[in-house]
Amino acid sequence: MIPFLDLKAINQQYRQALVDAATRVIDSGWYVLGQEVKAFEQDFAVYCGATHCVGMANGLDALVLTLRAWKEMGKLQEGDEVIVPANTYIASVLAITENGLKPVLVEPDERSFNLCPDKVRAAITPKTKAMVAVHLYGQLAPMKALMAIAQEHQLLVLEDSAQAHGASVDGKRAGNWGHASGFSFYPGKNLGALGDAGAMTTNDPELAQTVRALGNYGSHKKYENLYQGLNSRLDEMQAALLRVKLQHLDAETRVRQEIAVAYAQGITNPLVRLPIGPDSTLDALASHVFHLFVVRVQQRAAFQAHLKAADIETLIHYPIPPHQQQAYKAYSSLQLPLTEAIHSEVVSLPIGPTMTAAQVQQVIAACNAYRG
Repeated sequence: MIPFLDLKAINQQYRQALVDAATRVIDSGWYVLGQEVKAFEQDFAVYCGATHCVGMANGLDALVLTLRAWKEMGKLQEGDEVIVPANTYIASVLAITENGLKPVLVEPDERSFNLCPDKVRAAITPKTKAMVAVHLYGQLAPMKALMAIAQEHQLLVLEDSAQAHGASVDGKRAGNWGHASGFSFYPGKNLGALGDAGAMTTNDPELAQTVRALGNYGSHKKYENLYQGLNSRLDEMQAALLRVKLQHLDAETRVRQEIAVAYAQGITNPLVRLPIGPDSTLDALASHVFHLFVVRVQQRAAFQAHLKAADIETLIHYPIPPHQQQAYKAYSSLQLPLTEAIHSEVVSLPIGPTMTAAQVQQVIAACNAYRG
């Protein structure tokens, strides 16, 4: 069976370096808010091109605490509207509602599945104060256009970069386009920890300071609490392991992009709709780091069964859009046909830095053999 993503094989490549990093933490006797976290925050800020990085417990907290910090800073207030793509993982919406803000779900661009600038502009009202720009599946949203709209309407922009570590346009990476960005280092991400972990990046020193305090019980100084915060801190062990894996991120991304090009050029079955065209080249793919390679197939169940019979594991990202979840039943009457069609047809093919050329060709052959 070709696994969807072989985490064991990925981490096995760096086993000794990971063991050495873990040993360093164990032997240090310092396990929370120490030198490993500081070093990773510095390294990751530099990698993204941002001036500040604040580590925290997970990617959802990175989004939640950034929006919360803007409220504490007086830039957002209860009931403000926040534009977010309807086609996204629920975390993008949870962060908004957790802060007493109102998500405004907009249909995505049909090709990229990311925010469509024209639809964003049409959704803006006097109550709109921010947008969450999700870089879905590893592809940067159209940030130049979105930032121009944000500047015109004085909107805050929070990048949801949970799937887009290293994606760039004109040399500018995810995490350095918006006013802030949230990252997840969940084990299956392109830059994955060996447990839960997350971070936010920004070029705003006040925002970074506020987020750091909010994630540390609301405290800037021990036993002095400015805010009603919570405990959301990147721990020393995960920071040390992430420092090891960050060194290899660009090389792993290149492998993902090479697989994506092979899929685009090799899968010719018209029943399988590809996210990029057969003329795609590696040089043109800097904006997409292929956390996922997602195709659309109308008879999805049959397609997945066909690939399973060929010993190929697939996943669905995501089967139910946020507005159709029980958690957001108040939004169930929304008419979002494109989002609903996408969620009913998407299938994620295996893509990972340890896939062999033979495995890639096996996936291509199985996709081409599918007859519906």
